[in-house]
Amino acid sequence: MPQKVRIIGVPMDLGASRRGVDMGPSALRVGGLATHIKQMGLHLEDIGNIPVKQPEEQHYGEKKAKYLNEIAETCQGLADIVEKSLEEGMIPIVMGGDHSIAVGTMGGVSRYFQKKEKRIGLVWLDAHADMNTPDTSPSGNIHGMPLASIVGFGAPELTDLVGPKPMVNPRNVCLVGARDIDSKEKRIIKESGVHVFTMRDLDERGMREVMAEALRFANDDTDGVAVSLDLDFVDPSDAPGVGTPVRGGVTYREAHLAMEMLADSKGVVSLEVVEVNPVIDHHNQTAVLGVELLLSGLGKKIL
Repeated sequence: MPQKVRIIGVPMDLGASRRGVDMGPSALRVGGLATHIKQMGLHLEDIGNIPVKQPEEQHYGEKKAKYLNEIAETCQGLADIVEKSLEEGMIPIVMGGDHSIAVGTMGGVSRYFQKKEKRIGLVWLDAHADMNTPDTSPSGNIHGMPLASIVGFGAPELTDLVGPKPMVNPRNVCLVGARDIDSKEKRIIKESGVHVFTMRDLDERGMREVMAEALRFANDDTDGVAVSLDLDFVDPSDAPGVGTPVRGGVTYREAHLAMEMLADSKGVVSLEVVEVNPVIDHHNQTAVLGVELLLSGLGKKIL
């Protein structure tokens, strides 16, 4: 179990078409994240929210990649904070915001380990593949592009954010829970070599077997695993307040099992939760779930 954690809020919704996920960090704090982490006996530091430009402040720019420069600027600042957190012996807990912030989170984690000539794995829990590029995206929304950027596909402003690409070797990247993949993304997924476990895989094999295999890939010749949790990974019946809900997601207990298995692996180096949208949530239900899942990822157990 990590002994020191640092909470970093990133109130950004530049990467999405639906507004509201910029309030995600506040909703997670209201859900009691800091209190519960302290109750686990961990040292906690919450550095607040990093500055993010608002959509009203500027034009979205290129239709194929809306707010690209502003998102890249935010991700660069986030990468610096995440890298510094790791240097100081802290596990960064990054709260979004839309999923485009993952480029910054992974940029910081990747750069920290690259300087030590080490590699990391990545477990990406999401209903969507997030493997579009500006040339394939039907919307131009960058929250559908971060995983592609992390493994070296897409806009140079993102793929080259912290130096040599890819940030993570695709053979150490596992996407779990996918059930809504754009047609043009499928080609990029196959070309990249990222391991994808769809909801059919989970239906047929169960969460335990799928996560065990995902962890084998993520831990293959690596020195740690980063975790990025989009709460649309969970079925909307349990997580209604998300940026892009999709029916047929994992159950409440399956989600906890996934996070518990990650904690049991003893290799988690960073945690990220994104796409909490209080505007369409029910009494902060989704943010409270996000808090619970983060706690499981930090090692909280039933007994």
